[in-house]
Amino acid sequence: MRIRPFPTVIAALALLGAGIVPAAGAVAPPETAAAPQAAVPQAVAAGKRVVGYFTEWGVYDRNYHVKNIKTSGSAAKLTNIVYAFGNTTGGRCTMGDSYAAYDKAYDAAGSVDGVADTWDTGALRGNFNQLRKLKREFPNIKVVWSFGGWTWSGGFTEAARNPAAFADSCYALVEDPRWADVFDGIDIDWEYPNACGLSCDASGPNAFNSVITALRNRFGSSNLVTAAITADGTNGGKIDATDYATAAQKLDWIMPMTYDYFGAFAAQGPTAPHSPLTSYTGIPTAGFYSDAAIQKLKSKGIPSAKILLGIGFYGRGWTGVTQSAPGGTATGAAPGKYEAGIEDYKLISTRCPSNGTVGGTAYAFCGGQWWGYDTPATIRSKMTYANNQGLGGAFFWELSGDTAGGELITAVKTVG
Repeated sequence: MRIRPFPTVIAALALLGAGIVPAAGAVAPPETAAAPQAAVPQAVAAGKRVVGYFTEWGVYDRNYHVKNIKTSGSAAKLTNIVYAFGNTTGGRCTMGDSYAAYDKAYDAAGSVDGVADTWDTGALRGNFNQLRKLKREFPNIKVVWSFGGWTWSGGFTEAARNPAAFADSCYALVEDPRWADVFDGIDIDWEYPNACGLSCDASGPNAFNSVITALRNRFGSSNLVTAAITADGTNGGKIDATDYATAAQKLDWIMPMTYDYFGAFAAQGPTAPHSPLTSYTGIPTAGFYSDAAIQKLKSKGIPSAKILLGIGFYGRGWTGVTQSAPGGTATGAAPGKYEAGIEDYKLISTRCPSNGTVGGTAYAFCGGQWWGYDTPATIRSKMTYANNQGLGGAFFWELSGDTAGGELITAVKTVG
């Protein structure tokens, strides 16, 4: 879904992501509350699942913490949090950043419940302890620990050679007695089985199913087992390269990453919104839109109720653009606060407000820059689509891109 710096205590070590290409957004400090929005009809999102990513490294550069999930009002709206990411080194599930995960100490002001962490022997700290506190206050939330992502999917090829051993390692880590109560299952973000992501992975079309089957057998029916997958709706593309349908029988839900279809990784354009819901005249690549992926997955026999629609809480943009309509040329990636070509919704929506829609999503043209991103209005329309398709709900990348008042997650909980 995204590219993201993965900081350690003092430095960024890697990029993470998942989607057609690495995607955007970790977390910045909460900003001033958004202005009150016009009243909209409230309705539970399709299938009742509202799933949001929380990035482990967001506590560093973006100063976004578990407490922000509460203060933004997002906790009351979420059904699930996907904690991203754990690593897959040596064909095993391994820890990502142990300091952020379970060692970073929070004072009373930064803690979910207003109680400071302690340095007592065996005391849990960091994101894990804050998630534990959040779940106590909001028992509606279940948390899954996601492994892989754009940078850390390399170990899945080796995992597929011995799926049972991989599953054992994952279970031992997720169910570690120090934080077993924090997690309600596991998510797999493999980019991409039997296709070319960071490198060509010729693991075979059944490898993904073998890994998922082993995880389900090890974690049992009482835990969640989920997966984020490609949203390439082209004929003969990444969805067709892997047997997702058989694997989906063992999954609680599947998350096609319906964003990052287009962006300034194609530096000269053509400009195009990164998360179109439908096709439109002039779309740069046929099949690179959400509905194409959803229909392809359904055609393979994956039940609609197991499919979640993906939404990005960020924009992708170009600079050196002279044409306001999509399809223009550019000179490169537009500047972003954390990364060129990408900007959190809470920032881009005020700096370059949307002034057009295409393919069921929004775009903006200002000062020679062209941006594509979803707005509350386009998200509500996407949720209407999800309901009409009988989908199981929606997921989004990621919590920190939203406004301090949770403007986008509110839209995810709304149809019409």
